[in-house]
Amino acid sequence: MNLISTAARRVFARRRRSVLLIAALVPGLAQADAVIDWNTTAWQAATAAGGPPIQTRINTITHLAIHDALNSIELRYEPYAGTHPAARGASPDAAIATAAYMTLSITVPSQAAALETTYDTYLAGLTCPAAFPGCVSDGIAVGAAAAEAILALRANDGAATPHAPYSAPLLPGVYQPTAPNFAAPQFGNWGRVKPFALNRVSQFAAGPSPLMNLRSGTYRRDYQEVMAVGSAAVRGAPENVDSYESRAARYWAGGGANANAIAQRVVAGRGLDRWQHARLFALMNMAQADASFGLFYGKYQYAFWRPITAIHASGNTQWMSYLVSPPYPDYASGLSGLTASAMEVMRRLLGTDALPYTYTAAGIERHFDTLSQAENEAAMSRVYAGIHFRSACTDGLKQGTKVGNYVVRHYLRPRRR
Repeated sequence: MNLISTAARRVFARRRRSVLLIAALVPGLAQADAVIDWNTTAWQAATAAGGPPIQTRINTITHLAIHDALNSIELRYEPYAGTHPAARGASPDAAIATAAYMTLSITVPSQAAALETTYDTYLAGLTCPAAFPGCVSDGIAVGAAAAEAILALRANDGAATPHAPYSAPLLPGVYQPTAPNFAAPQFGNWGRVKPFALNRVSQFAAGPSPLMNLRSGTYRRDYQEVMAVGSAAVRGAPENVDSYESRAARYWAGGGANANAIAQRVVAGRGLDRWQHARLFALMNMAQADASFGLFYGKYQYAFWRPITAIHASGNTQWMSYLVSPPYPDYASGLSGLTASAMEVMRRLLGTDALPYTYTAAGIERHFDTLSQAENEAAMSRVYAGIHFRSACTDGLKQGTKVGNYVVRHYLRPRRR
């Protein structure tokens, strides 16, 4: 069944008439690029829905709807769910706002009231040229059609039940809930969600890795490293709390991996238009979503233990990681894979790795000269945090890069003229 019910359509139709009246009465407001505006609204709203895996799906649905709405008005790139009838002169900004508003209202219902206020205010700032007096209404229509299409495609994709009961034998190498909270494992079903672009979730899955052989040199090296550099006693010591390693751990865990905010800074001043922005954000979020499905498929396929469990099993029960381990298995690293998938999309679309940006997270400002520098630090930050073995991070980077590359090569390609 379509997620937009008949009753909801009627409500939307009534709201559309009232919004158009407001738009006719309120002077136009100064606005930036509508795609950037609604990208910010989307990722901020998505945080209310759950953890990063859930956010990637919401952001993808939103930005695919935006992309398809724009390309229904002017077909420049392949659509994802199809194009929709658009009247001549339809407002691209109204289409963008409506596509975003409708998808977000459905996927993040707790934010519906705030989104409605943002949407009404945004439409009130739009004006139409004399030649196309109904441009806002026409833009709303195409944005609504794009939103309905992508919501219908994802209605039964498996995301409604992201978690699953977990139990495993108490054996060396096998994941168990981790100290200090021993939280129930999460996202056990996330590897079953239907991908947006990949043929199957396991298409680029990492592993198996030599890390999983507890007698291998790889495991011994990774174990000794994370025990030494990821200890709370070491990283939190007064002489180390402001060290590069400690700051990197806090930075990436505290919001430094926000790919949408990073992408906004990367594209700023590059002269991209709304269609190009919409394509970039749609591809980037699609890559992150599919990377998340594949990463959680691997996490629960291998169910490899976290460093803190391994170290405690050796008898060193006083050791604590600098940051608390997320409640799911180690291999491969989610933050590493998601970051790499986003960086690869930006590299492919913008044609270079030399895309400097500055971003502040967890009260820490960081500047990166290249995307590779950023993604490699993101991966190592999880070792510094004491929550991942190095191999889980490097293999996560490789997996994410492959996903990003595939998505760009196969989806939303420029139309041949």
